[in-house]
Amino acid sequence: MAAKTLARLLARLDDSKCRVGEVDPAQLEKLLVQVGRQRLADAESLARFHDALLFLRAHPPSRRILRRVESQLGSFAGRIDEFRQAGGDLSPLDEEQVSGIAGTTLSADFHYDQVSWLVKKFPRTVSIDWEGYEKNEALAATLPRFIPLLEDDSLVEPDVPYRRWMEAASGGSGRALGWLVAQFQKLPLNIEAQAEIFGSLELPVRWELGDSKAARTHGKLSVRKVFYQREPLIPRSQVLLAKEFAKPPLKLKKLSLREGEKILDLCREATTVRYRELYGTTRGDPASVFEAEVGRGVQIFLWGLPPERRLPLRVYQAGFTLKNGVPINYIEGISLFEWMEIGFNTFYAYREGETAWIYAQVLRMLRQMLAVSSISVYPYQIGQDNKEAIQSGAFWFYRKLGFRPMRSDLAKVVAEEEKKIAKDPHYRTPARTLGRLAQGHLVYELGEASPGDWDRFRMRNVGLAVQPGMASRFAGDVSDFRRVAGQKLARLLDVHPGSWSPLEQKAFSNFALVLDRIPGVALWTTADKDRLVAIIHARATAAEPEYSALLQAHARLRAAILKLGSSAES
Repeated sequence: MAAKTLARLLARLDDSKCRVGEVDPAQLEKLLVQVGRQRLADAESLARFHDALLFLRAHPPSRRILRRVESQLGSFAGRIDEFRQAGGDLSPLDEEQVSGIAGTTLSADFHYDQVSWLVKKFPRTVSIDWEGYEKNEALAATLPRFIPLLEDDSLVEPDVPYRRWMEAASGGSGRALGWLVAQFQKLPLNIEAQAEIFGSLELPVRWELGDSKAARTHGKLSVRKVFYQREPLIPRSQVLLAKEFAKPPLKLKKLSLREGEKILDLCREATTVRYRELYGTTRGDPASVFEAEVGRGVQIFLWGLPPERRLPLRVYQAGFTLKNGVPINYIEGISLFEWMEIGFNTFYAYREGETAWIYAQVLRMLRQMLAVSSISVYPYQIGQDNKEAIQSGAFWFYRKLGFRPMRSDLAKVVAEEEKKIAKDPHYRTPARTLGRLAQGHLVYELGEASPGDWDRFRMRNVGLAVQPGMASRFAGDVSDFRRVAGQKLARLLDVHPGSWSPLEQKAFSNFALVLDRIPGVALWTTADKDRLVAIIHARATAAEPEYSALLQAHARLRAAILKLGSSAES
């Protein structure tokens, strides 16, 4: 009977949170009290209650509800501990949809940058998760550079106790991970080389969250003013991208380095406890963080990459959104000229909030910063190798916002599906059809975009077009290829990159490889060549938006790269 009562209460709470702003706050508070008094006897109930509380923290209808939510979240580490001591199975809370609750533990093979950050920020609660680890060959190849006399054991013995060796070298149990990272950081190698060797170890890292502020249970930023949800949530049907793009520019605030570091740390915490890593969240530039307050308690933060970690050609922006200080999504925008591919992922607990409206504000900010006009969605976002996106009908989320398939064959499938929907309002697109629609990109083109220009473009086509020249002319030797391509471009542009900084030389070399495949550069005007030189310098020295603006001003370079990347995929 108790289990049925709890299930009924949780179902009512799930329904009420989706109608926050409509439901009487007094009734909602009564429901929270009733659920809070229940003994949550299984992991699923713990997760459901926890996520309902998180949703109401982000969308509170009143001050009383917010206080109640904060109080109940504050007790969650104790609930988890009681559940564990009673012999409860916590393994369901390892799933990324619900991971990161206070009192639980994470274990994953994180990237070197992420591990370095974890060791720095949470040294007492992260360690190597040795259970089931079997990569002894990798340890044998790497550890002798850090541990004297290890070869006398590792080169000739079949059962080397690497854990014991590492604990002895680091000064005791639980210190091995911090010690190992410190040794890697002392290597006379750049961070990419350090990461490559560390990654070969595939060391799982264990993070005991305890009651840490980094847990999903507590992760938030203090805000000056709370937005109380006293009206219904904005549904997708009321969001028109054209209308949002037509609004006045957002007020953008450039954060200080210290403020930027705080924001990047919060984003890293929010993503790491959910087993998520993006290139820009682990390697972001805290000196490049911009903030926009877009209303309804929503703050959007975007940042670029430090010069030494930038992509060869494309502009990269990462970011995340806070609702009343609560992290609710993460963002990745990768652009070239006026075209951008965007990844947008709302965390599971908040997907029934104002997702479409917030997505529109993110696009507004990205467009304002980078002047993009063709915005593309990765197939993964709509269901390619992503069952959850298929089940949620993610394709129609984007389609109803005005996105269209970039492939003509898929556009025909959409037209047929829309006819069926128009005939029968109850019709639902089959999962098999949604899977087919997810095999290509979607795009939203603003008024000034040239429709269809980027439909066949793929960034990898540019890189793949470069490789045959290296293979046929230089026997696959990249050093010779870079040297000769660089010499050729230096002559064409009448520059001497040998006197430039290392990062500028790296940028010059990358552009030289691409321009080696573009005919007629010698015939470009002096102004076009000078603009190309400015672009190359900006890739290494300027902020990403400034580099993007220079790219968009170079029509000949755009046309050449667009043509190169629109060739048939290999």
